[in-house]
Amino acid sequence: MTAPPEVEGAIVQIMTYLVENEQAALIVPARLLSQVHPHFREVMQLLASQAADEARHVEVFSRRGTLSGGPLGTSSAGGRASLQTLISEPDFTTASFLLSVLGEGTFLDLLRFLHRHAPDQVTADVTRLALRDEARHVAFGVAHTAHTARADPAYLGTLRQAVERRHAALLETAGLNSEVFDALVLLAAGSWAPAAIEAGWQAVQALRQQMDEGRRRRLAYIGFPDDEAAELSSLHTRNFM
Repeated sequence: MTAPPEVEGAIVQIMTYLVENEQAALIVPARLLSQVHPHFREVMQLLASQAADEARHVEVFSRRGTLSGGPLGTSSAGGRASLQTLISEPDFTTASFLLSVLGEGTFLDLLRFLHRHAPDQVTADVTRLALRDEARHVAFGVAHTAHTARADPAYLGTLRQAVERRHAALLETAGLNSEVFDALVLLAAGSWAPAAIEAGWQAVQALRQQMDEGRRRRLAYIGFPDDEAAELSSLHTRNFM
């Protein structure tokens, strides 16, 4: 059973956004597989399973988005540009850092938000199960990046440069697709009633705050001082991923 029509439209747009981002999250580990020496078979197996997870997410989010019988929603040029910066990053650890520590880490909060406000059981189930997968990806990305940074503290400078470089490349883009933002507000609101929309808007602002706090914690764990972690978190793409 699908959600009420106005909320179902919001779900379709959000699922379209998730599919778009999961496609990039699939390409990055799949491409990185070719860069790992076969001796590190456990890492290769983990990246392969991560790619398989993302392929499954693309499938289930696509199915949920078209469950009501209509087409998927819209995609923005800014969103595509944001994801292209992940795909184009050549270094294994830096790409893992940008994707898993920052991007997918931010998506953990988004998936919790979607699960909490899910208007139907199917949406609740697919976001809960995807969250479980993404938590594994983030755990590996954080552990790998922290290990690298502790072995070579100067590498923190390389990671900082990667964040700044991506921020500069996306400076002229609009950030999060306005259709996605509005869909998140409507999903949390549950209706077009003015009081409900106000509550939905507040919920999305709280989500953004939670995302920022989560990024700060992960950056601090990797080795960045608190003030630098806060600065780098603020430079993360407004497209969330």
